[in-house]
Amino acid sequence: MNETQQPSGVKQRSVAALVAAEISSVFGTSMTYLALPWFVLVTTGSPGKMSIVLAAEIAPMAILGIPSGMLVQRLGSRNTMLLADFARAPILASIPLLHSAGLLSFPLLLGLVALLGCFAPPYFAAQRTILPELVGEDERRMSQGNSLVEGGSAFARLLGPALAGLLIPIIGAPNVLYLDAATYLVAFTLLLLFVPGRKPVAAAARQKVLSGVRFLLGDRLLGPVAGVVVVFGFLSAGLSAGLPFYAYQEFDGSSRIAGLFYMALGAGAVVGSIVAVGAVKKVAPLRLSGLGILAFAAPLWVMPFLPPWPVVFGALFVATFFTPLINGPLIAVLTARTPQELRALVITAVITINTLAMPLGFLVAGQVLEHWGVAPLFLATVGGVTTMALIYSGIALRFRDVDASLAQPAVVEEPAAAGA
Repeated sequence: MNETQQPSGVKQRSVAALVAAEISSVFGTSMTYLALPWFVLVTTGSPGKMSIVLAAEIAPMAILGIPSGMLVQRLGSRNTMLLADFARAPILASIPLLHSAGLLSFPLLLGLVALLGCFAPPYFAAQRTILPELVGEDERRMSQGNSLVEGGSAFARLLGPALAGLLIPIIGAPNVLYLDAATYLVAFTLLLLFVPGRKPVAAAARQKVLSGVRFLLGDRLLGPVAGVVVVFGFLSAGLSAGLPFYAYQEFDGSSRIAGLFYMALGAGAVVGSIVAVGAVKKVAPLRLSGLGILAFAAPLWVMPFLPPWPVVFGALFVATFFTPLINGPLIAVLTARTPQELRALVITAVITINTLAMPLGFLVAGQVLEHWGVAPLFLATVGGVTTMALIYSGIALRFRDVDASLAQPAVVEEPAAAGA
């Protein structure tokens, strides 16, 4: 019995295990999102150095993201996820271990964080390409599956930062990283025991490293979307750098307030994912994501005014409520519109394109924070997000009648000399 012939109960258990593994992994990672920049701020007092650390984690994703698609193709989705989870646990645990021994210099920290970032692109791509193996090729089922994964991630992002904010004053930011390392091992175990494997796509060996990029940029829908994604990557870095610094500077160095900000991001996405699972049954995926992105941008306009933290919490909650209605449907359209033998390469290309501008975004954000403060950073970020939301919704409106499951473009054979 192959994967597409598995009983529905087996598929449901596999998807449930995938979501549980995602919750475990993201739970720890979301604690690190707060613990790592907080550690740098406390030990150096420099938002510039904090931004450099964040950029160091993202830079390998941009550099290695496209080649990592070949790894997913050759190892298969499940094996790639297992490798990434198993490798990241000791790398992350080494940071607090070296710190406690007095051996963690700033350059070494940058190197470890960069090494950690190398495993993110193939993991995220495998996480999405494994869904058709578990639920089949139907676009709406993939939208639901993606929404469930988004919901699991959001649930973890809801609890992780809040717990980190409580633990940092008690055990210190470095020690919180030990918990993150353990969550990778839990995710590894869940995938190993409960998610079935599948042989890699046979045609993958014939694909070139840049095949995914060529397909993506040559598609009349996905090419323009890729351009929007690049700018969003740059802008999201500004928001990510601004939130912990805002809590650190404006609320007397309170890690609990910073944890609440990240908790709001997760809480909104948890509730939104519940709505998204039902919404994708009634609204065309591309149209749903186009409406969702406009609603995402609107509440962020309170941020430049630096309101009290409950207002910030509410704005972040409302904005991220709409992220599952954007991401799940969009990834489903991308997956269904891409030929099976190119999916890992295309999805890693999308992840890479998204992260290409993020290191620059973090570095620019750090300089803005150093010289002008957090209000100008938020103003520029929110204005850019709104502009990109309008552009994306225009693309979605133009292609609102696209049925990705029926309108897959044909694979264009590449010349033999066109290797990358």
